[in-house]
Amino acid sequence: MLSTNKNRLIEMLSTALAGLAQERGLEAPPTPRLERPKAADHGDVACNIALQLSKTWKLNPRELAQALVERLQQQNGFNELIASCEIAGPGFINFRLSNAAKTAVVQEILSSGTHFGESFLEGGSAPSAMIEFVSANPTGPLHVGHGRQAALGDALANLLATQGINVHREFYYNDAGVQIANLALSVQARLQGLKPGDAKWPEQAYNGEYIAEIATAFKASPEYKDDIEAIRQFAVAYLRNEQDIDLKTFGVKFDCYYLESSLYTDGSVAQIVSDLQNIGKTYEAEGALWLKTTDDGDDKDRVMRKSDGSFTYFVPDVAYHTSKWNRGFQKVINVQGSDHHGTIARVRSGLQGVAQKRGWDIPKTYPDYVLHKMVTVMRHGEEVKISKRAGSYVTVRDLVEWSGGVTPEMTPEERELALQRGRDAVRFFLISRKADTEFVFDIDLALQQNDENPVFYVQYAHARISSILQQWGGQTADLAGADLSLLQSKASDHLLRRLAEYPEMLTSAAEELAPHALAFYLRDLAGDFHTFYNADRVLVDDQNLKLARLALLSATRQVLQNGLKVLGVSAPAKM
Repeated sequence: MLSTNKNRLIEMLSTALAGLAQERGLEAPPTPRLERPKAADHGDVACNIALQLSKTWKLNPRELAQALVERLQQQNGFNELIASCEIAGPGFINFRLSNAAKTAVVQEILSSGTHFGESFLEGGSAPSAMIEFVSANPTGPLHVGHGRQAALGDALANLLATQGINVHREFYYNDAGVQIANLALSVQARLQGLKPGDAKWPEQAYNGEYIAEIATAFKASPEYKDDIEAIRQFAVAYLRNEQDIDLKTFGVKFDCYYLESSLYTDGSVAQIVSDLQNIGKTYEAEGALWLKTTDDGDDKDRVMRKSDGSFTYFVPDVAYHTSKWNRGFQKVINVQGSDHHGTIARVRSGLQGVAQKRGWDIPKTYPDYVLHKMVTVMRHGEEVKISKRAGSYVTVRDLVEWSGGVTPEMTPEERELALQRGRDAVRFFLISRKADTEFVFDIDLALQQNDENPVFYVQYAHARISSILQQWGGQTADLAGADLSLLQSKASDHLLRRLAEYPEMLTSAAEELAPHALAFYLRDLAGDFHTFYNADRVLVDDQNLKLARLALLSATRQVLQNGLKVLGVSAPAKM
């Protein structure tokens, strides 16, 4: 239901309720809520306010509902908005919208175009939010887990932007600590002619073939020298560049790349440790410095500084999030793997201590988290094992190329088209499930060009509509004057309802940080279109009916295009 129609009906219901309350000397009623009936035959929208008020008002719910309906029918504009209403069950009021109210969505979509569904706050400056995602250690290429983060984070950023929020995308490079030291040792071992399995191969070394590629590139570079720090710097730079290529292939851009190492060099880590010590939020025990995280609900206190003087990994995380708040980002969302769940309480506890010391009002739930579970990759009916240490894991680049059917013999143009298909499939697939559910990515399904492939199903709906409009040969601007009252079939009714749901669906998905809701919606919209196309011929002889149906299809194409853009998926005109 369009928000304009919904707001009008809520306003009418509120007026009717206020009148009843005043007439009978009853307490002021709450604002009524509307919902879509589970069964379409029950109407377009329902209200249970009579049931909700019956006990406190001491009235029979059906009688109260009847009194409400009578008052509604006396209001100006009610009959233009509502075709009929009935009382059902113990006191539900089911409304059927008028044809004019239902079809209004078509003209709204055609006039709003690419902005249909967007919502902006009136007056004042737009709110801002930071989304941190991917944030891979620069110790290897991006794997499919990073791919799920990239798809989720980028779609979530686009989703929030539709609600008028200025979104800042940030990638946090963990370029300090033990893993980076292991990377440098791994490359050094390769430079010394060692390989995995050799007696002197370091136990914690990375075994992937990419380590040999880094060693070869370093040896051929002007920076080459047998120095572990030079090796470290080259290896990190090499892998950062590789990750940038992966992200570009995936169509993801960031506004800022933040280095963990900078938190040590600019004194941020030392400062937050000092802040926490100064307010008594730490204590010394067993040669280590501990943070009193149990004060903030953690199951046990956590070590901040180990007995060897090094910091545990969550300490720079606290410093990093202190930086986020200090930069003005009061809304921060981290998209991370579910293995980060244990760090949430520690980071939030540390932030509360810093806030106490500095007089900041940081919410206890800061930052927000979207945690995703693992991705299992299937190819040719078999699971492709993911093992970073063994070097046999699937990279984002692998996934895109496999899903697009890229082959060595392709021309550059063919390869680019295949990469686009692969990127679309990977993005749509990885967004199409709730983040907190495990996902099986089926390469063979991604390659199928039929209705079983969800991204093909949605894109084909867009392409089919484009083909129909091209076959018609007219100007879409001419559809603005179409007589939409002629859209009276059951199939068109379902399609109109679905289109009207788009703005509220976007708002709800943004509030719940749930981009998968948009993927679900697009599949449902594509399904309603295909049903309409099979039921109602579009290019009929009746000129007015033809224009009405073409207007409906043009609006449907626009919403498909808008939704796919939010997901970062292309909307091809032909397939």
